[in-house]
Amino acid sequence: MTGHESRPPGVDPEADFEWCHDAVQGVSRTFALTIDVLDEPMATHICLGYLLCRVADTVEDAGHIPPEPQAALLRTYDAALDPTSGTDIDAFRAEVDEWLPPEAERSTDWVVVAEAPRVVSTFEQLAPDVREAIVPPVRELIDGMAMFVERHADSGGLRIDSRAELEEYCYYAAGTVGTLITNLLTRGDLAADRRQQLYDTAVEFGLLLQLVNISKDVYDDYTEENNVYLPADWLEAEGIEQQNVVDPDNREGAAEVVSRTVSHAHSFLDDAEGYLKAMPTRNGNTLAAWGVPFLLAVGTLRELTARPEDALTERGVKISRQEVFAVMNAMSEEGTESLSELRESISRQPYHRVASKAD
Repeated sequence: MTGHESRPPGVDPEADFEWCHDAVQGVSRTFALTIDVLDEPMATHICLGYLLCRVADTVEDAGHIPPEPQAALLRTYDAALDPTSGTDIDAFRAEVDEWLPPEAERSTDWVVVAEAPRVVSTFEQLAPDVREAIVPPVRELIDGMAMFVERHADSGGLRIDSRAELEEYCYYAAGTVGTLITNLLTRGDLAADRRQQLYDTAVEFGLLLQLVNISKDVYDDYTEENNVYLPADWLEAEGIEQQNVVDPDNREGAAEVVSRTVSHAHSFLDDAEGYLKAMPTRNGNTLAAWGVPFLLAVGTLRELTARPEDALTERGVKISRQEVFAVMNAMSEEGTESLSELRESISRQPYHRVASKAD
């Protein structure tokens, strides 16, 4: 990241935009890939929308913040983004200060939280219609996170009870982001049926990506953040309590629940693909930007189906760097293979092997 942390936000807007783009590279590999293949102005719009969400996500995941101040921080942050509120982002920055790790020990996530005034100042440079497209879904995400923190305040971390609650959580964490993307895509003239198709499938696109993350990150979510997203009633059916989800003695039963979550994620694939096919490529939007995370989700589901137990260990479930590059190359070569063909190929085997056979 570029070293603008000590300069007050708003003094040099161009440097602030550069700082925000650099910050995304450090906090999310997936969104960095997405933004890298978007054109302007969509790249900047998504970059700033994502960083606004990431501030809330970092606070929600912070195991060292007790639930009551954690929820209060999220409520203050929400108020700071409300254009009708008297609260500004400096109030959030002052409130979060005592919970920030020491400066020398901050991850990029916490640097972004510390620099929330810079992110918001940069966001406020965007056109009014862009801000109006982004703020409502971001605030809905923040409100949902605060609600979940309050709901599970006695657990020391999130403990999802049922499939219905799992979908509710995924909606707030990622379905709202699908709506944010769609708000940006549908600005201006667009055929009514196409607009409707986008809104009908936007949430499913977000749910797919979130369910894939939940399925693959069981070990890290529990050991690093004390969160268990696998539903309690699904684990209970295997005789497992949530606090024992990664216990080696429960590996077989917990892997069954991972597989059940993977199957649920599969149910959103068709709608997510339909969403991508309905996307307009204008205002800097590209199919590759969203097709790549979709196809990597397909590949992750393939690996999880083959080895669900890996999600319960430190090894985890990952797509190889070779496959990531092969997918990115395929999506950048318009007209070679359709999205449906790529999805089918990747669901069967790692795509870099398919691509190398075709060479």
